Amino acid sequence: MGMIEDLERRMAQAAEAGDFETAATLRDAIARIRSGDTNFVEQKPGRMGLGSSQERYVPDPNKPLPKKPDPMTTGHKPGVRRAR
Repeated sequence: MGMIEDLERRMAQAAEAGDFETAATLRDAIARIRSGDTNFVEQKPGRMGLGSSQERYVPDPNKPLPKKPDPMTTGHKPGVRRAR
């Protein structure tokens, strides 16, 4: 069963249960997938781990990565003496 068929089944179940907000969200997701206006693609077996449907992470080149914390000074305030 493909991704779109699964979403259509879930949309029908939500509509039958009276959850029209979820059904509308699923309907919009199906429309985006069919139009190609989304980065989600159907999971290919063996790609990106077991059962994962994550997109590939692409870092923003304009934002630098945050500094890694120094494990030797974590929780230490400069100038304050630690109690023994």
